[in-house]
Amino acid sequence: MPRILLLATTTGYQTRAFGEAAERLGVTLVFATDRCHMLEDPWRDGAIAIRFHDEDASVEAIIEAAAVAPIDGLITLGDRPTVIAARVAERLGLAGHLPGAAIVARDKEKTRERLRDAGLHVPWFLPSRIDADVNAVVSALRFPCVIKPVSLSGSRGVMRADDADQFVAAFNRLLALLRLPDIRAERNDAHERVLVEGFIPGRELALEGVLHHGTLYVLALFDKPDPLDGPFFEETIYVTPSTLAARQERDVTEAVAQAAAAIGLRHGPVHAECRVNDQGVFVLEVAARPIGGLCARALRFRHETMAACSLEELLLRHALGESPDGWTREEQASGVMMIPIPARGIYRGVSGVDAARLVAGVDDVTITAKPDQLLVPLPEGASYLGFIFAHGGTSASVTQSLRGAHTRLRFAIEPELRVLQSAHGSM
Repeated sequence: MPRILLLATTTGYQTRAFGEAAERLGVTLVFATDRCHMLEDPWRDGAIAIRFHDEDASVEAIIEAAAVAPIDGLITLGDRPTVIAARVAERLGLAGHLPGAAIVARDKEKTRERLRDAGLHVPWFLPSRIDADVNAVVSALRFPCVIKPVSLSGSRGVMRADDADQFVAAFNRLLALLRLPDIRAERNDAHERVLVEGFIPGRELALEGVLHHGTLYVLALFDKPDPLDGPFFEETIYVTPSTLAARQERDVTEAVAQAAAAIGLRHGPVHAECRVNDQGVFVLEVAARPIGGLCARALRFRHETMAACSLEELLLRHALGESPDGWTREEQASGVMMIPIPARGIYRGVSGVDAARLVAGVDDVTITAKPDQLLVPLPEGASYLGFIFAHGGTSASVTQSLRGAHTRLRFAIEPELRVLQSAHGSM
C-alpha cells in the first residue's frame, strides 16, 4: 500500500479530509505534526513528532522514520512546514518544490523581490523591522499603502493606511500582534520584519493549481466578490468559475505561472492570490501548499476515465506521481463562505443553522467555533466561525445563496468584560 507523508500544524478537519480521501484510494497516510516529542502519541495518530522551529531536527526525524517505513510521496498543509517538506523531498529523491523556493514562497518580502526582478507587476515596497523608528518609515511612504507581516497567512496583520497617522497606528498595532505569545512561540525570525507596499486597487482572485515538473495546471480560479479595499482584508467568499473575461483569465494564469517560475516552485500544489486592474495582473503571493481550512470542499473534479473526486484525492494521486492532465473542475458553479468573526468576545453558540441549510443551492453549513472559545477578528485573529458551501448554475447564484444562508445565522458572542465581571462577582 503506498505511503504518503502529510505535514501539518496539527491534526484537524483538513487532515481528516485527507484521511478520508486516502482511505478511498487505498493509501496509507503518515503524519508529521508540530508537537512535543516527549509526549507518547497524545492524539493516537502515529504521527512523527517534529518542531517547525527546528527544521534540521525535524528533517532528520522524518528521514529516520522513512528509513524504517519508506515514503512514496508527500503533501504539506499550511505555510510553516513547507520548507521542511521540500528538504525531505530532496533528501528522499521525491518530486517536490525545492527548499530555496519554499523559503521564498513563505516570505512576502523575498517574493516581492523575485517578482520584481523577473519583470512582473509589483507595487512599490519597503521592508522594515518591527523595532524601526516609525517616524523614519513614514517619511519614505506614499499613500494609500498597506503594511503586513512577512510571514503570516490568511490576511492576519494586513492593514491599509491612507495617511501618516493611520500608518503609525497600524504599525504599532502590527508590532503588538507580532509580540503575542502564540506568534512568539513559533520562534520565527521572520516575525521581526514587516513589509510596506503600495495599495493595489482592483479585483482580487485566488488560483488553485498544481505544478507538475514546472508546468502549471489550473484547478480553479476563484472570484472574491466582496470588495477587499481595507482597512483590513478579511476574505469571506470564494466562488468559481471566475467571471473574468477569457483573455483576463489567461493573463492571470500566465502571471501565476511566471511568478511560480520566478520563485523557483516546480512540483506540487500551489495557492496564488492576485489583483487585477487596468495595469494588468499583480500576483500577491504563490504559496507552496493547497488551499487551507475546509475550503477545498467547494471543489469537485472529474476525469474521462475515473469517477469524480475531491481536491484531496487529486492531490494524493499527484503526490504518487500521476499527472493532473485530464482532470477538470465539475461544471457547476460552486463556492464557500468563510464566516467572519464580527466582534471580539466569548462564543456561546449559534442559531439558524437549519434555516441556513434550507436556502436554495446551499450544500452545508459547518460551524467550527467551539463553545466558550475566545473569538478574535482580523487583523489580530486567525480563524473563522465556520464555513458555508453552495453550488448553482452561475457564480452569481452561488454568491446569492451563500449570502442568504449567512443572513439566517445568529451568533451569540458575549463581551469579555461581561464574562470577567461575572467571574469576579461569583468569587
